[in-house]
Amino acid sequence: MTDTPEIEEYRERARQWLAANLEPRDPGQSAHGRGGTQQDDEGFQAQRALQKKLYEAGYAGINWPSEYGGQGLSDAHARAFAEEAVRYRTPDLGHPGGTTYGPCGQTIVRHGSPEFLARHVPRMLAGDELFVQLFSEPSAGSDMAGITTRAVRDGDKWLITGSKIWTSGAHQADYGMCLARTDWDAPKHRGLTWFAVPLNAKGVTIRPIREITGDAEFCEEFLDEVEVGDDDVIGEVNKGWTVAQTLLLVERGAGRDDPLHLPTVQAADVDPFLLDLTRAAGRAQDPVARQTVARIHTADWARGQLGQRVTGLLKAGDKPATGVASYWKLAAGVYNPERARLVLEIGQGLGLVWKDGDEEGQRAALDYLNSRVWSIAGGSNEMQRNAISEQVLGMPREPSFDRGKPFREVVNSARQWFTT
Repeated sequence: MTDTPEIEEYRERARQWLAANLEPRDPGQSAHGRGGTQQDDEGFQAQRALQKKLYEAGYAGINWPSEYGGQGLSDAHARAFAEEAVRYRTPDLGHPGGTTYGPCGQTIVRHGSPEFLARHVPRMLAGDELFVQLFSEPSAGSDMAGITTRAVRDGDKWLITGSKIWTSGAHQADYGMCLARTDWDAPKHRGLTWFAVPLNAKGVTIRPIREITGDAEFCEEFLDEVEVGDDDVIGEVNKGWTVAQTLLLVERGAGRDDPLHLPTVQAADVDPFLLDLTRAAGRAQDPVARQTVARIHTADWARGQLGQRVTGLLKAGDKPATGVASYWKLAAGVYNPERARLVLEIGQGLGLVWKDGDEEGQRAALDYLNSRVWSIAGGSNEMQRNAISEQVLGMPREPSFDRGKPFREVVNSARQWFTT
């Protein structure tokens, strides 16, 4: 797409600022530094400082509302800056950065009160407040409306008690966007409310979970009568499921040009990592390896086209359907494990044993170990298929024993089933 004169002028200013203020990245190197979850505290604080540098220069929140600290410009302005910035080492705030400027931030902007937005959004854009999702629970994963974390009013305060799990980067964040039950006599999709919970508050305990890769990016959180106020409510009391639907839509691709933050693949552009891995494995002239590279590239391109199509449909509707976003999420959940397996086939032994400094083999192995993340995170493949069948194709809903019943009754019935 050709830039308008306004966008071209903006792009040139951004290009000059980037060259004068950021370090260029080496060819083949990530646009960020080391992964945010791998940094020590000193390194992470340096990334926060870099984010503030972008904010003070007017290059954070480019298409966010200007009345709350953003620049109020168009998506085209934000896209132009992103295209120029890809050649530089930009702030790497890991998973908390991804959720702050993705699902949490975009949901907060749509549902937060003006006072809440004025208090938090400028600090979010400056990197001073990083938000993560306190959504899933040990007994409420795919059935997200079945949460049992409770918020009880105590005068002009709320006391939140419960537990959350699978929160990426909670140990590096400042706030948790927490869903809690505020009315136990309403059906389970009602009586829910979102709160901004300071993660350093009294009563909050965060425990990282060690994963198969050796990382500990996931965390579990325990909340013991954590005190928050009415000014910490996001959206309306007892109407949190509406907010949750927005968060899920953004998480699955609505409202941004790059669903799941994956780059658009051009028909002629093969992932450089595939070429590097093929050469490192000594298979550059191997017809089987070359055919596998071609197979992956073709599927990458098709997935990119699907992402563009889904994003277009979501933006075109006044009220995007969660089921439409599920097409993209399901595609990632099904394809990522297959792609990772094919990459290991290209690398052969290099993906199992590698020397220090051998990035190709290490990345192939880590990508394989992480390949099933999108089969589960943000809603499992099975949940995406349900959403598509019911919300897009109009198929009958699955039988539900708890529909319309007070949630207190649902919980009590479940306890009886487990004890009889």
